[in-house]
Amino acid sequence: MEHKEVIVHLIGEITNYIMEQCPSRMVISLHNEADGLHLSVMDDIHRNDSELKRMEHDLNPKVRPELSEYYGTMAGTDAISAARLNLIGWQIKHGYVSRTTEGTKVDLWIGSDRFDSKKFTIKE
Repeated sequence: MEHKEVIVHLIGEITNYIMEQCPSRMVISLHNEADGLHLSVMDDIHRNDSELKRMEHDLNPKVRPELSEYYGTMAGTDAISAARLNLIGWQIKHGYVSRTTEGTKVDLWIGSDRFDSKKFTIKE
């Protein structure tokens, strides 16, 4: 799968997941570099601690790089909730979920070992 297709799939999958909760506001930020990318999605849904923890757990499954392209082709299927986050998780390097004053922020990183995700993190 091409780099552009991966980005489009990730944006589509995380958007579908967020839209299940019917937010009134969602912001998507992408920082794209040659050796990696940072995708940040913020919404106005206030989730409890257990849901934030579950989301982060689902975004960070056991690493299976040989399956990333296969699961990427499944994007757009009728996967719901945790299954959708697992599909995303198998395609990314790391996912982080946090609470903001307005709702929730999901950060997704893809990149080589040279990609320094700290340089591309959106400050609260």
